[in-house]
Amino acid sequence: MKILAVEDHAIARTILRRALQQLGHEVIEAENGEIAWQLWQQDPVRVLVCDWMMPHLDGLELCRRIRARTDIPYTYFILLTARGATVENRREATEAGIDDFLSKPLEPADLWMRLRVAERIIQWVSQVQRLEALLPICSYCKKIRDDHNYWQQIEGYIQERTGSQFSHSICPDCYKQVVVPQMEAEGIVIPPEPPKPRTPR
Repeated sequence: MKILAVEDHAIARTILRRALQQLGHEVIEAENGEIAWQLWQQDPVRVLVCDWMMPHLDGLELCRRIRARTDIPYTYFILLTARGATVENRREATEAGIDDFLSKPLEPADLWMRLRVAERIIQWVSQVQRLEALLPICSYCKKIRDDHNYWQQIEGYIQERTGSQFSHSICPDCYKQVVVPQMEAEGIVIPPEPPKPRTPR
């Protein structure tokens, strides 16, 4: 993977770069958050490993800027910091949009595990994005054509790819436009709609 490594301390940045390269990744380096922000906008890499405390723009603010760009594919953000992994620090990082949290000094084995998780998350996000893209769907029966030119019900298509289970119901519009006329045609008495709850004053 191509990874953006952001670290203001030169020696720590070298250690991070070498660790990522030894794991087989392509590394882009940035010495602070502002430079990283410019590089990311030019080439929005899918994984970013970033120090927390940096001049000009710290790791949390960089993450907030990236999360605000919803028009770009998701970037997995790993925060690297010497600050203690307290509940408060983790909560602050999570609320800023951080995906994972690594403490200094850097342990290559921990970094390897985080990056494996990042790969799985990125693959899953890509699958969901493909699922949300334009799909060939029959105008009559609403079946979807899959990659093997097989037509199947939309529920089965989504369940195979996401594991989601479906329950069926009737939306209010279809109830009024379809169900009610059918019941009236059969002479079935339609129960009145329950009164809507009043908003307390």
